[in-house]
Order: sequence, then C-alpha cells, then structure tokens
Amino acid sequence: MTTTLGLPDTIQACLFDLDGVVTRTAVVHAAAWKETFDAFLRERDGAGYRPFDSSHDYDEYVDGRPRADGVRTFLDSRGIHLPEGGPDDPPDAATVHGLGNHKNELLLAKIRTDGVEAYDSTLSYLRAVRAQGLRTAVVSSSANTRDVLRSIGAEDLFEVRVDGVVAAERGLPGKPHPDTFLAAARDLGVAPDRAAVFEDALAGMDAGRAGHFGYVVGVDRVGQSDALYAHGADVVVKDLAELGEHA
Repeated sequence: MTTTLGLPDTIQACLFDLDGVVTRTAVVHAAAWKETFDAFLRERDGAGYRPFDSSHDYDEYVDGRPRADGVRTFLDSRGIHLPEGGPDDPPDAATVHGLGNHKNELLLAKIRTDGVEAYDSTLSYLRAVRAQGLRTAVVSSSANTRDVLRSIGAEDLFEVRVDGVVAAERGLPGKPHPDTFLAAARDLGVAPDRAAVFEDALAGMDAGRAGHFGYVVGVDRVGQSDALYAHGADVVVKDLAELGEHA
C-alpha cells in the first residue's frame, strides 16, 4: 500500500468527487432538491402529495448525477414525465431544465448565505497525496465546482477539473456513467487501472466500477456503507483520515 495513504502501490492518480468528499455541501444540495421537488409535487398533487425524501430519494436518484439527470431520474421514480425544455429555461418553468435551474438558484442562495465548509481531513489527505507525487483531479457534476474550490482555497490542490461545465463542453455523460472520471484520468495521462476514485454517491460508485478503476474508495457520510460496497467500493471509510489505517 502507498505509504500512509491506504492505496495500492499501483495507484498513480486520485480522482475526487467534490460534494460530500471535499466539501460539506451534500446536505445543502439535498435541502435544495427537497425544497424544489416538494414545491413541484405540492402544486401538482395537492396537500396529499408524497414529499421528496432527502435521504433515500436523494441518495438513490439524485446524488452525484448531473442536474437534469437527477430531475429525470427522480421524476421517473414517481411516474412523472416533463418536457425537457432547454438549459436557459426560467426556474418557474414546468420542464426538466426549469426544475433543475430552480434547484440551482436555491443552492447558490444557500451557499451565499451560509458559505461553504471543507472537510479538513480531506484537504490534509490531498496534500499528502501530492507530497507523495500522485496526480490529482476533481470530478463533479456541479457546474459551480471552480467557485466552490476557490471559496475554500483548494483550487491549487487539483491539476485537472472535470465538472458540469467541462462535461457539457465535451458532451460527456455524467455519473453513473464513467466518462467524466475516464476523462480526468486521460487528462492526467494515467490509465484507469492506475487511478483511485473517491466518492460518497452511489452513482459515483457505479461510475468507478464501470470504468474499471484501480481502486474505489467509498466515503460514508450518511450511514450507507453496505450500499456503497454493493455499488462497487473496494473500501468504505467515514472520513479520509481513516485510510491510513488500511495501509
């Protein structure tokens, strides 16, 4: 195992998800999704609507996916189908993109009000990774990745960024497809089987398994260890500080 990092010796690069792994923003995303979907469902179904579950529904249908995919996947689970609309739809439009834009407006408002908090243990782990000469990339479905990294002073810890903006520019499907992780490894010049994926989302686990990466680390922030293993994790930790214990 790579000294103190808890990774196989073959690993040359580390590919990190952002929300829930580097930053404490997964709970903010879940709250923004719940507010968005509950308002939509309440208007559609009336007072007896079934609310969005910010634990099960978020983990199963939304977490880690590109915004529009999250809308589609959750609505499909309720048998609801909306027009696609377009990326510039207003947030009150009853379209896939309209709901996604509503959620993003709420998210940015919450971030502006409360700020963004990093997991200090992840930042320490990132510095240790770089000190040992491993390459680093951030891979996130968020279109706000660069701004979030700048807000916590962590942009310089990553050599490569493949986020929602980059994925749209390159036409890359998001998680659970492995394409964004594969693109990050390719940008770093490292073969997938020499790269480790760090994810807290089930969709991210699926992407790591589908991409045949050398090691997949599940970060369990919400008590879903069994599910992370079932979706492809090689190891599950509650915090990256624990990885040294696996060395």
